[in-house]
Amino acid sequence: MESLHYLMIGFDAILTPTNMLWIFIGGLAGSIIGMLPGLGPATGVAVLIPLTYGMNPTTALITMAAIYYGAMFGGSRASIMINTPGDASAIATCFDGYPMTKNGEAGKALAISAIASFIGGTISVIFLVFLTLPVANFALRFGPAEMFALVFFALTATVTLSQGNLLKGFISLAFGFMLSSIGIDPQTGLIRFTLGITALQDGIDFLVAMIGLYAVAEVFKNFASLNNEIKVGSSEIGKVMISRKEFKSCIKPMLRSSPLGFVVGVLPGMGASIGSMMSYSLEQQLNKDPKKFGKGAIEGVAAPEAANNAAASGALIPLLTMGIPGSGTTAVMLGALIMLGVKPGPMLFQQHPEIAWGVIASIIVGNIFMIIINLPLVIPLVKILNVPRRILLPMILGLGFLGTYLLNYSGFDFLLLSMFGFAGYAMSKLDIPIPPMVLALILGSSTEQSFRRALSISQGDPMIFLQKPISLVLIILAVLSLVYSITRETKHRKQDKKTALGA
Repeated sequence: MESLHYLMIGFDAILTPTNMLWIFIGGLAGSIIGMLPGLGPATGVAVLIPLTYGMNPTTALITMAAIYYGAMFGGSRASIMINTPGDASAIATCFDGYPMTKNGEAGKALAISAIASFIGGTISVIFLVFLTLPVANFALRFGPAEMFALVFFALTATVTLSQGNLLKGFISLAFGFMLSSIGIDPQTGLIRFTLGITALQDGIDFLVAMIGLYAVAEVFKNFASLNNEIKVGSSEIGKVMISRKEFKSCIKPMLRSSPLGFVVGVLPGMGASIGSMMSYSLEQQLNKDPKKFGKGAIEGVAAPEAANNAAASGALIPLLTMGIPGSGTTAVMLGALIMLGVKPGPMLFQQHPEIAWGVIASIIVGNIFMIIINLPLVIPLVKILNVPRRILLPMILGLGFLGTYLLNYSGFDFLLLSMFGFAGYAMSKLDIPIPPMVLALILGSSTEQSFRRALSISQGDPMIFLQKPISLVLIILAVLSLVYSITRETKHRKQDKKTALGA
């Protein structure tokens, strides 16, 4: 009942003409960005952060959240129509979405993806309402040692549980920590690693780094395909609807995939892409006719779409309750919130419940807007895929530079933006993951301060991290995730060697 009372406070905060308009605009913008191949929610939030300048914190946060789940709705469009996922979370949708298009069932695939996204988002927000307050109250017990252990676990899990090379993940993490140490030490007042550049005394602006690593780097990556054009006609889509029988066949997959996606979204480092893959694999195993998967099974579209939208809501729990991003997109949102003077964490629910619960209430309203946008308007939205990249990419680059200048009105930020853009491009070419670097850059300073405060309390005894039950459990989880990742990589290498020898 307490959660429902606070939810009413959230509705009271967002049910204004201005906030409702921004939820709609954010959802529409997110849907468009989500369907454009290679962009995705993190880039979308980073590029559109200038929209939030001058807004109050509640409006800014609900706008960014709307862009986030709007992109999750829109990501399946390119997967279904052109077999190119708008984001990693929509990869699983390609497996059956595109075969449905080739079978002349594009309209059905687009319809079930929107319906599954709505159901996944709705179920996940129910979990969000009833789990957020207990988690926030539990987080109030966290002191410096527990906070350090929590961030340590989150960063380790981000590297080890995400797919990719473990060593490269830790290299990315190390660079993020190095960059976070630039500027004035908040405890001693000493100036560190600025190379004598006055503009770096306040440290590196999170948003400059994120716009560079995501938006500018994405432009560089897509420059080679600048003249590529995509042609999608409305005649290929047909009627955007499904039969009652098809809906019934998708009910169980959607109901199973939504909780799974939510739980995966809450875990740092997992993300919607892993949630959608796990749900697709689960449905393939549980289905009476698993051989139809990959050939245009409608359940193969419903399951991952429900899961990835549920994961988006799940990722907001660690962000709002503990200030720990659950995904790359929520890392961008965290950086933006810090710049707005809002510090997510357990005290946010006590000091500013209208902000925290306003976001949760906005997801309920936003899901209704999304089903309205993504069903009746799907045909004109899909035609946006026809926009030439030679027009689209310069617009993204221009928005990135404009947003950067409006942050601090500093020309030096343009240099940083370009450097991070080239760094993001190089990291993508070297297959070095960007999220660990972003998370370390944002959380590095607070991690360092929590570590030093804990040692001050214990008079320099590092055993304080193992003597407190919560921090001990979190450190054990971090070690287990590391052991699991090393074991997994060793197993994969042995399999690759066997395959190579067999060939």
